[in-house]
Amino acid sequence: IEPPPDAAPERGGTLAFLHVHGTGPADDMLLRPARRLTIITGDNGLGKSFLMECAWWALTGSWASHPALPNPAADEVYIEFGIQGSAGSPEETRIDYDWNQFGWPASDDSKRTIPGLVVYARVDGSFAVWDPIRSAGERTGARDSFTLSSSHIWDGRHPMSEGLIRDWVKWQRTPSRYPFETLANVLKRLSPPDLGELRAGETIRVPHDPREIPTVVHRYGATPVLYASAGIKRILTLSYLMVWAWNEHLIFSEQARQSPENRMVILVDEMEEHLHPKWQRMVLPALSSIDACLDRDLTLQLLIATHSPLVVASAEPIFDPDEDSLIHLDISESGEVGMEEVLFTKYGDVSSWLTSPVFQLSQARSREAEIAIEEAKALQIEENVAAADVERASKNLIEHLPSNDRFWPRWIAFAERHGVDL
Repeated sequence: IEPPPDAAPERGGTLAFLHVHGTGPADDMLLRPARRLTIITGDNGLGKSFLMECAWWALTGSWASHPALPNPAADEVYIEFGIQGSAGSPEETRIDYDWNQFGWPASDDSKRTIPGLVVYARVDGSFAVWDPIRSAGERTGARDSFTLSSSHIWDGRHPMSEGLIRDWVKWQRTPSRYPFETLANVLKRLSPPDLGELRAGETIRVPHDPREIPTVVHRYGATPVLYASAGIKRILTLSYLMVWAWNEHLIFSEQARQSPENRMVILVDEMEEHLHPKWQRMVLPALSSIDACLDRDLTLQLLIATHSPLVVASAEPIFDPDEDSLIHLDISESGEVGMEEVLFTKYGDVSSWLTSPVFQLSQARSREAEIAIEEAKALQIEENVAAADVERASKNLIEHLPSNDRFWPRWIAFAERHGVDL
């Protein structure tokens, strides 16, 4: 049932669709995110990060870094999007590029559905956060958001955040143990398989640093977070930002005498960054269960951009076509970028994912091995084959293929028929 015209704007919206025209790598791009999980794949330069930036702007009304630029030859340049509330159809908003002001004007927020909490893990290691209650109190026209660089996340030095190190120590020493225990539960779910469960250890001092530094404990012992590996730091920052954003939201909700949101949108660009393949193949099920750690009434909408077949394969145990979608960006022979929703298929073996329509490799081998096999296959269909050519092809195969490659039985029989003994 649609709300009455004089009703207050609904809260807790998620992104229903994003239509980008006249800007970006394609003339026209239409993205319809699923309710729970949307995975975006495609080659470099086709617009995955661009779509993530535009999705963030549609949800928050501000750009995380540089605004989208119009294509010089475009007659019309606009971004159209819909924010889905809990009832009714999504509210559609169209923002046309302002050629006089060289920018995107702010939209009228007076009647539109207000999105829930939004956290965006960007590809450069920075994070952007938008809180609807904080923005309602600070609104100056456009909805306010802020971006935290890597140094902001770790060391603070930002008006909105004290940083991971100070917050971690403060939470750990709080008698109520909140939100420290929430952080511990999130780290437990996102822990890598080989290192074992990531746990918070005792704080320590390190040389030339006056602060107490948190430690993370895993199978190999306790490590100060400043000296953790790149992969662990990636998970530590993602875990901290989700917990921090939710905790700050609870504080602002109480101060504003409003109930907390029950929806959060999480955008992650290049989910696989710094993560070992063993970690990549379990990360999406773990991330999709984080809402239970934050609040039992909270639901997540995840938009994930990735190049990794293992990240996509990790969704096999949880993928629900009614709740999730797989989006693929591709480029035609004429150079036009297209986007389509792909039927999610359980390929199982990662080599099958590599050769699937999503990643489009001809063979799940090195480029040199693929060339050697293609040359050998070309010989097999010729009518008159010289023994010298078979011997040359055999040497290339020996150089680039392992001895147990499944192509060998087929080739050995062919080579022997032409007088080449392998």
